Amino acid sequence: MSWLVTGGAGYIGSHVVRAFEEAGLEAVVVDDLSSGHREFVGPETPFVEGTILDTDLLARACKEHAVEGVVHLAGFKYAGVSVQRPLHTYNQNVTGTVSLLDAMAQAGVEHMVFSSSAATFGTPDVDVVTETTPGRPESPYGESKLVGEWLIRDQAVATGLRHTSLRYFNVVGSGSDDLYDTSPHNLFPLIFEALIEGRTPRINGDDYDTPDGTCVRDYVHVSDLADAHLVAARRLAAGDALEPVYNLGSGDGVSVRQIMDAVRDVTGIDFTPEIGPRRPGDPARIVASGELAARDLGWAMRHDLRDMVASAWRARQHAAGA
Repeated sequence: MSWLVTGGAGYIGSHVVRAFEEAGLEAVVVDDLSSGHREFVGPETPFVEGTILDTDLLARACKEHAVEGVVHLAGFKYAGVSVQRPLHTYNQNVTGTVSLLDAMAQAGVEHMVFSSSAATFGTPDVDVVTETTPGRPESPYGESKLVGEWLIRDQAVATGLRHTSLRYFNVVGSGSDDLYDTSPHNLFPLIFEALIEGRTPRINGDDYDTPDGTCVRDYVHVSDLADAHLVAARRLAAGDALEPVYNLGSGDGVSVRQIMDAVRDVTGIDFTPEIGPRRPGDPARIVASGELAARDLGWAMRHDLRDMVASAWRARQHAAGA
């Protein structure tokens, strides 16, 4: 039996695949390589190139590889860009999830771990969100993730699907030097590419209602995140009861300016960030409690901010052959 990982050639997905395989669980990757990288998947791992919109392809993959569960990571993940591309976002994240759930039902796959997002909360009216905080997303991306949770919930009522959804926000760092974040929209790659090219990194807005005026987020290390997916999958397969949703947060937050300071310290490159306009769809602050996930999934922040920056920078330098 194996687990299908959609988006398994991406930054987060490839870390999840490695966590599964290191724990002795077989993984099968489905990825259309629109943002993933074939070299992020080892040659021994079954790889199916294709889109999650192709229901028949997914159903065949589940049957051929005796899939018992799915970790669903594939999707369009950029909140700011989703404001300009709402139809594309809904097609990838909502229609794609419908297609996957259909394929799972056809193949008799009964377990699902869904990669959701703290973007489902929008700008909450509490300092630290919990699983019971109402969802008020402020971008098509956040809305599409909330709809994804609803789809999975309703399918579970209809078919008995056993599932959980993991909500998190900024995933950073690297668990292996050959795996790194290549997104053109995420903060760490944007900072690193600017420094490598001799440009000054930019902060998108410094007039938010936060202590230093820049956005505050939970930043979580990708290896900690991958471990949580692994534990969730194992517990579902074992028949254990899990909550429908878990927040993978720190209970605290880090601002964009604090990230810039940490990068300057780790890299030894002195710079003063430029200040640009706000990005549409960016809430001022989202910080989540991880207490429920700690109870049920062994969730813990095992890496501090310096670890996150240092591992990410080391992997980016490795990619450049430095």
